[in-house]
Amino acid sequence: MLSGPSVGREQFVFERVAPDHPLWILFSSGTTGLPKAIVHGHAGIILEQYKTLTFHCNLGPGQRIFFYTTTGWMMWNTVLGALMTGAAAVLYDGSPVYGGLDLIWKMAAQTGATMVGASPTLVRNMKSAGIRPSELHDLSKVQAIMLGGAPSSPETFAWLYNNVKQDLWITSPSGGTEVCTAMVLGLPTLPVYAGEIQCRGLGMDVHVWDELGNELLDEEGELVVTTAMPSAPLYFWGDKDGLRYRESYYEVYEGIWRHGDRAKISRRGGAYVYGRSDSTLNRFGVRIGSSEVYRVIEGIPGVVDSLVICCETTDEGYFMPLFVSLEPGRELDDGLKQLIIDRLRREASPRHIPDEIHQVSAIPYTLTGKKMEVPIRKIVMGHDPLRVVSRDAMANPAVLDWYIAFAQHPEIKTRRTVKL
Repeated sequence: MLSGPSVGREQFVFERVAPDHPLWILFSSGTTGLPKAIVHGHAGIILEQYKTLTFHCNLGPGQRIFFYTTTGWMMWNTVLGALMTGAAAVLYDGSPVYGGLDLIWKMAAQTGATMVGASPTLVRNMKSAGIRPSELHDLSKVQAIMLGGAPSSPETFAWLYNNVKQDLWITSPSGGTEVCTAMVLGLPTLPVYAGEIQCRGLGMDVHVWDELGNELLDEEGELVVTTAMPSAPLYFWGDKDGLRYRESYYEVYEGIWRHGDRAKISRRGGAYVYGRSDSTLNRFGVRIGSSEVYRVIEGIPGVVDSLVICCETTDEGYFMPLFVSLEPGRELDDGLKQLIIDRLRREASPRHIPDEIHQVSAIPYTLTGKKMEVPIRKIVMGHDPLRVVSRDAMANPAVLDWYIAFAQHPEIKTRRTVKL
């Protein structure tokens, strides 16, 4: 608590509170509907962040972390938590491409950051623009790269090694705002395999289960946590009876936290996260991760970005459209459509080929850099946009109008059924 008109060290008054006293409220990104107001407690967050930042991020005195983030993303809280380890936090308020796509590397060089963090989407944009950070800036102090906000492909790892620095430790943690931490993440004492998340978090009872609750190894399934986590939410603000909390995480497997991600644990203990469970593509009875499509699309000349969804249809089948944004001046003609189809068939499988391909001005993203697959899927399936997406949680809210209009097209309306 503070007293007086000015703020000084001697004016801070510390009050002892219970371990589960509310610390802060974080808001989910809104990718699966209106944001949840998530209340965390003091002891759980402090314990979890101190563990993660010290052991999994290798931070301590003399280290500096710079992760490009907004104040609305849990990574902001995590970066500030680095101060507990004795490391320094580099903060930046502004566009990640102000003055050029190489801004984060310019910042890293000027501040002497030892760990640099960004989203795979930003890295992909640098790759498309031909940026070579190692030729533009002195990155000799950079020791580690943390990729967050979306699944990372082996190609993203390769680009960083080839264009930033060969002597790097690259991590790609995956977790969530709900727990303000990562469930699977890096460890400096383990080897790095491109595209693979190194390990499960210390003290995190993370597993992958099938629909019946059987554990899977080297197979894709649902990411679950079978023992209580220190930084699990105390409750959702306004959720007086706890119903929304229980429905969000404990309804599929009774009493077990289902995180809502499709994942795989390898026999050597590494992990792969493929995206949200409810955005999984179902093709002829086979589940496909959207990241498998994006990995191929990213390598096609002229394609800037893409989004793929899969919707149930009135005849109990599936409709999988692919939306692509192109370089200025490019048009989605028959030749480019065929190139996309051929590449997906050759580099993935025939199941990865979409039913339709549509050109869009831009792909919708949340403020934290996540593709909005789930809200777009729900909109195309006929749900009220006001109930499934918050424009305030979007990085580019104006682009949503095109998808709403697409969902109202007579041909789309006749083939869909509202089924979640």
